[in-house]
Amino acid sequence: MPEHGEVQFGREICGDLAAAESREWLVTNGIGGYASGTVAGSQTRRYHGLLVAALQPPVGRTQLVSAIDEIAHYAGADFSLATHRWASGAVDPQGFLLLEDFHLEGSTPVWTYALADALLEKRVWMRQGENTTYINYTLVRGSSALEMELKVLVNYRDFHSLTQAGDWRMNIRPAEHGVRVLAFDGAAPFYLKSTAASELHHEWYLGCYLGEETERGLGDREDRLFAALFRAELPIGASVMFVATTEASALLDGETARAERANYEVKLFHDWQAKNEALAEEAPPWLWQVILAADQFIVKRSLPEEPEGRSIIAGYHWFGDWGRDTMIALPGLTLATGRAGVARQILLAFSRYVDGGMLPNNFPDAGGKPEYNTVDAALWYFESIRQYFRATQDAVTLEKLFPILAGMIDLHVAGTRYNIHVDAGDGLLYAGGPGVQLTWMDAKIGDWVVTPRTGKPVEINALWINALETMAGFARSLRKPGGAYEKLAARAKQSFPRFWNAERGCCFDVIDSPGIGNDALLRPNQIFAVSLPVTALTPEQQKAVVDVCARRLLTSHGLRSLAPGEPGYSGHYGGSPRDRDAAYHQGTVWGWLLGPFALAYYRVYHDRQAAIRFLEPLGRQIYASGLGTLGEIFDGDAPFTPRGSIAQAWTVAEVLRAWQELADGKRPGVS
Repeated sequence: MPEHGEVQFGREICGDLAAAESREWLVTNGIGGYASGTVAGSQTRRYHGLLVAALQPPVGRTQLVSAIDEIAHYAGADFSLATHRWASGAVDPQGFLLLEDFHLEGSTPVWTYALADALLEKRVWMRQGENTTYINYTLVRGSSALEMELKVLVNYRDFHSLTQAGDWRMNIRPAEHGVRVLAFDGAAPFYLKSTAASELHHEWYLGCYLGEETERGLGDREDRLFAALFRAELPIGASVMFVATTEASALLDGETARAERANYEVKLFHDWQAKNEALAEEAPPWLWQVILAADQFIVKRSLPEEPEGRSIIAGYHWFGDWGRDTMIALPGLTLATGRAGVARQILLAFSRYVDGGMLPNNFPDAGGKPEYNTVDAALWYFESIRQYFRATQDAVTLEKLFPILAGMIDLHVAGTRYNIHVDAGDGLLYAGGPGVQLTWMDAKIGDWVVTPRTGKPVEINALWINALETMAGFARSLRKPGGAYEKLAARAKQSFPRFWNAERGCCFDVIDSPGIGNDALLRPNQIFAVSLPVTALTPEQQKAVVDVCARRLLTSHGLRSLAPGEPGYSGHYGGSPRDRDAAYHQGTVWGWLLGPFALAYYRVYHDRQAAIRFLEPLGRQIYASGLGTLGEIFDGDAPFTPRGSIAQAWTVAEVLRAWQELADGKRPGVS
């Protein structure tokens, strides 16, 4: 396990407001809640906050505690540690100028403030399984004691929303060790606790400015309530703990809570090392941080039949648990990290939601019935189970899942929602119709489907062939009849050459598309026809696919979703929601595709070190944007600026999985 501080910055970053604000930290609690902000201490997004609680785990995410204004009184001077941007354009106070150092201890962000000759450390972490955030302040150096004032700014809103105070008056009253806040009748109460003395307040801070929301073309101002003030004196070496929580009985013992977190993260490292002992010395420094990041996406989703059910949050800050993202990310987040038991929980939990042969696309954040508008979630489910069984040989779980999988194949053959069916003429899988977007390229603006991909998409049929071959293999393992799956696979593989575009020397993206015929746009989806275990392409075709993706789509941080020069290409992702969605799959770079590309490259060229080197620049993104983790997307044009969510499950997962398989010397198709 590496020493802390792999992600570490001094004044060259901390003292530069733009640089410090562009780097965001994230801590999570395993049930969908989180805390997040910037190195500077300012909040630039509506999604930032010290306690964003999952009130209906893993959803119902609600911002309860926005920020703390800290003032240190030391050696006859007052030092404001906070940084705020205001709608007037002012930045006041400017606590970032006091920052001597910022680093991560595991996943815990640590700020070190220089106050004359004193050094004050601040740490933020959450308790696993609880909507509880701890903020600890320690005077590590000084010539006298220091007095701290903590002004706590609260809220109560859906994390997608913004608050305008109006005449809103919250119910704030004393509670054991602090303050109880009830935002309105029927709201969930929450608690502000500390060993420090507290006093009640009710004063709205108006016009807080959120710059990232301006960039995203959304509302960028909100109001926050100053609800409580805590005061404490810190002798040299002493600490004061502040706790924001939905639990009336939450621990105040800071050392116990901190040790819990540290021990939890040590176990994550040990789980990985136990599975990958031979690879530990070869692991680059960034990989250790990515192993910790993998855990942040795994959340509890209780079901009546599966109280310990698990799921995967697709990304932070704004995504929920999506079926497609979960199944793509599952092997990297769980199997690659030595947590096969968690993989099993997720696979069984999602089996309860299979309907019409399909897996849900997403679970609404406010609750309600899941939505099934996806063709590939079900197919990635087969691939996740294949990798699980390869890693565990768990025949008991496979026996439970096999009839569900068999029913899914049957319904895809016969036909299910959204015109998803096997074409009897060629054995390939067809999907889609007017007004729907069923593949991972799923942007839709009003009635405009940006990339409809109706017909027979290349990666869907690569996944279909793999699902059929997987089922034939499962049948052999369980001593069940599997001939029907072998026949279906053989028929689809026989027809797969229809995807070959001899004129361009690569695959069509979609064939048999209404009004288009065969779509020749150069997109990255064909890489899966090489990276998945079973390929229907010849060796020469596999090499041609890898080469064209390398020349036209590959960047330092992933593959472009459309090649430059193609009709509709957009090299910049930004602006209004419409502008962003229009560019989302029209040139924007996706980090998660780099894993399949590296594996496909290795399959073709057999050069392990060259394949691993493709992953390095994206791995080093742990020092930029989302600290200690890997983000969602990047501009299609250099310098490939990070965009979208700061932490994305399938990016972390596929980089981790690909690195591990390559370091282990494995190639797709080799068990």
